[in-house]
Amino acid sequence: MTIKIERKIVKYDVQKPEDKPAAKAQTAGVTAAASPPPASPSPIGQTVRDKHGHLAQVIRMHEKLERPEVLIGSTYKIKTPISDHAMYVTINDIVLNEDTEFEQRRPFEIFINSKNLDHFQWIVALTRIISAVFRKGGDVTFLVDELKAVFDPRGGYWQPGGKFMPSIIAELGYVIERHLQTIGLLRKPQLDEHQQRLVDEKRAEYEARARQTDAFAKSNFPDGAQLCAKCSTAAVVMMDGCMTCLNCGDSKCG
Repeated sequence: MTIKIERKIVKYDVQKPEDKPAAKAQTAGVTAAASPPPASPSPIGQTVRDKHGHLAQVIRMHEKLERPEVLIGSTYKIKTPISDHAMYVTINDIVLNEDTEFEQRRPFEIFINSKNLDHFQWIVALTRIISAVFRKGGDVTFLVDELKAVFDPRGGYWQPGGKFMPSIIAELGYVIERHLQTIGLLRKPQLDEHQQRLVDEKRAEYEARARQTDAFAKSNFPDGAQLCAKCSTAAVVMMDGCMTCLNCGDSKCG
């Protein structure tokens, strides 16, 4: 290939094979500097298209998200047989992207109140850690399994209704699980169609077996018969002008 040089050659240098990658990197750097850098996504938001095709800024849960003045809260009561005082667990939620199709309710902070000062230190520490995890964002449902797996070395206790709790911390995990199910972050465990049918059949079978039979439901005596004082059977009727029991034969006429 012939190249025509129209200017006077002043100097020259020899390009080596190992110099080619550096030259390419330098050229790429010049090109990147000439063009403006792409806008980096916000740490607490993401630009997406809504159902109408319009661009919308969707706010995600992040630790840099400031606390609003008003939060939605729910309070749960924990009463254990191993303590004279109840514990009240309050979980406050923040509503992200309110009044949009991307609206989402996420837990923001947790408080535990109790008159029992023996648990004060670990209550303060635990609430601060859990609140920090809530504000960190991402998947916070792992807290449920971690808390439910804590066992008290002195033994657990039974809740009213027959459910065993291995520790107070485990019951706190069940409270958080219930709250996350309420706001939609966790799905409630449900049986499939075959399992539900089997449970319903076994329940109906047990109830039929345990149901008490009415002593007068299958009576072989006439309707309206009175109770006999001798055999305690509703079989006393008027016969030949005298009240007579059709079961034992007792009669007031002798």
